Amino acid sequence: MARTYDEQAASLHYSHDAMRGWQRCVKRVTDFVCALLGILLLLPVFIAIAIVLKLQKNGPVIFSQERIGYQGRPFTIYKFRTLSTVVEDEGPQLIARSDSVKSTQFERWLREHHIDELPQLWNVLRGDMSLVGPRPERKYYINQIMEHNHDYVLIYQMRPGLTSEATIYNGYTDTMEKMLKRLDMDIRYLENRTLGLDLKIILSTIYGLLVKDGIK
Repeated sequence: MARTYDEQAASLHYSHDAMRGWQRCVKRVTDFVCALLGILLLLPVFIAIAIVLKLQKNGPVIFSQERIGYQGRPFTIYKFRTLSTVVEDEGPQLIARSDSVKSTQFERWLREHHIDELPQLWNVLRGDMSLVGPRPERKYYINQIMEHNHDYVLIYQMRPGLTSEATIYNGYTDTMEKMLKRLDMDIRYLENRTLGLDLKIILSTIYGLLVKDGIK
């Protein structure tokens, strides 16, 4: 029988969450307000993207997938679909393929600029995710990561996020080496996170997307 999150955590060296209770409350309220405002302000953009994707007839507008989140609970994550359903039905892949046969130019543009992730504001509003936190992973890959490092269970102390230091500096995790590096960075974030650090990560993400060449 699979062990529960509490049983797994008890078997590991405890990693201290540096964020105090009142800060976590402020973080959650901020997440809710920002997600709600973002959805309302970007609603015309959502509609425009949905219309274009629908007209391209490459699959459904929204792509959903089960991920593992806070306290090891599964939840459904939402994105604008940027691959044909043929590719996305082939099973777990470390990184989305972007060949021209399976994706249109518009779909590749959405993915390259991370605009496909905007529907995750709904996940933030619901409380599945946070603005800042470790990227949510599929159980399939979590099992593989834990074969190398059982400390992954420490990530369950946090809500997964839209962005993180690992997202900015480690990029897409298309290899196991990058996955393990991301895990180390996420645990370091857990042990040092504050509201100020979250703000710094958000500003760095915006800078990377708008000023530099984007987050890889």
